[in-house]
Amino acid sequence: MIRNAALGSVALLTLAACNAPDTPKTPEAKPPEAVASASPAAADVLTPQGYGPLKIGMTQAQVDAAVGPPPANVAEAEPSECRQYQAPRAPQGLLVMMEKGVLTRLTAVRDSAIKTADGVGLGSDGEQLKTRYGASAGVTPHKYQEAPAAYVTLWPGADHLLNTYVSDPAARGLVFEIGQDGKVAAIRAGGPSIQLVEGCS
Repeated sequence: MIRNAALGSVALLTLAACNAPDTPKTPEAKPPEAVASASPAAADVLTPQGYGPLKIGMTQAQVDAAVGPPPANVAEAEPSECRQYQAPRAPQGLLVMMEKGVLTRLTAVRDSAIKTADGVGLGSDGEQLKTRYGASAGVTPHKYQEAPAAYVTLWPGADHLLNTYVSDPAARGLVFEIGQDGKVAAIRAGGPSIQLVEGCS
């Protein structure tokens, strides 16, 4: 009798367990990589110091390790002086400039989706850009196009460099090239070579 009662209790407990409402599961935590990729990292913006793994001042070997070597036709072109190219693993529209084996400039061109830390990208309004930076920016006429085309130059932390030709290799800045439509057409970041309007010249 006691045995039957015990068996009955086990059966009831088993039945209750089968009919118990499902306990909501705690959502599994995403791995750190997935969480990090949900929002752009600080490294994924174009700054005077570089973009992502690319830092102004890197050697050719360091740039190659970060984003791949230059295309064959570029690799043969005056490597000891200056060359500008799209690296195989760099974001589309981000040009790398190497001068005498050193990374001196990065340029966002064409359909690049890259933006600065302030959210400025290709297609941003030039007049709003000038208003935003005010006296912290130097505005000069475009070399080939009529106004509103212009160059808006920033040397963060070194406003005394504005409206001068900068030759100090340690200087770091940004140049926003405004097209004739009044929109940002290119963004150059890096050292004094950001002042060059035709690639390496």
